[in-house]
Amino acid sequence: MIDGGFLGQLLDWSARPWFRLGNTDITLLRVVGLIVILCFFWWFASLLERSLRQMVRAGKMVKLSEPAIFALTRIVRYLVWILGSIVGLAYLGFDLASLAIVGGAMSVGIGFGLQNIFSNLVSGILILIEKTLKVGDFVDLQSGVVGKVTEIGLRYTRVTTNDNVDVIVPNSEFINGRVTNWTLDDNLRRIHVPFGVAYGSSKDAVRDAVTAAARRVSGTIDQPGRVPEVWLVNFGESSLDFELVVWVGQELALSPGRTHARYLWEIETALGVAGIEIPFPQRDLHVRSGRLTVDLAGASRPSSPGQESAAR
Repeated sequence: MIDGGFLGQLLDWSARPWFRLGNTDITLLRVVGLIVILCFFWWFASLLERSLRQMVRAGKMVKLSEPAIFALTRIVRYLVWILGSIVGLAYLGFDLASLAIVGGAMSVGIGFGLQNIFSNLVSGILILIEKTLKVGDFVDLQSGVVGKVTEIGLRYTRVTTNDNVDVIVPNSEFINGRVTNWTLDDNLRRIHVPFGVAYGSSKDAVRDAVTAAARRVSGTIDQPGRVPEVWLVNFGESSLDFELVVWVGQELALSPGRTHARYLWEIETALGVAGIEIPFPQRDLHVRSGRLTVDLAGASRPSSPGQESAAR
């Protein structure tokens, strides 16, 4: 049995002020209570972080990459810690209004120094929430970066180009700039491949040869409403200018340079087989005065010294 007198003395001693902090008496009971509050919020933050991470990985909320899941759940954990610290300070008797004023003044200074970082963080959260961008999308940014999204973080997004170069792009660029997402809703894309033939060539022969060549490229879409077409787009200085307009699947759409090269290869082969000339630049020469002699049979050879003497 615990002696009631001893228990009373222990309670009195634990309630005895150790020192005074502002208008608050710091006692053993207050310190123990603060430790209990902080431990509870630490445990609750860890539990909440693990639960959210499991829910996101299971696809019950939003589908995110592993780095994004870690970053978002860790932010939730930090917010719970901050809340626990505020509750602990209030328990000790601190004036939260004064702390808010000091914190506001500090946040202004920190905000100016970390403006770009916070901008990227907010942009990253918006990207993850709006789901206009996901890992695996093929994007074309206003800055000229073209490639596949391989990682989405809170501060930056990694884009891997077709040359296997990783480009770290700040998330604010996706919010403030123009972004072309080639694979947002549909994997099929229409591309234009320009080429030219000599004047006098049969347009029908060009169309038949080039559409047949396009169908020989693996990945070309040939279905009602999306068949390969050949358009006459311009009368150029030296050629009839055409465009091969063709729908392609995701594999070809994600490699535009290689795709254009494959179609041009087949077009040149098909035009050669059909006897259709690919023209060289042509110029018309007008002689306004004097006389110009042209030898179409070939260039004349320079005469030898003996021939020159005989001619004289």
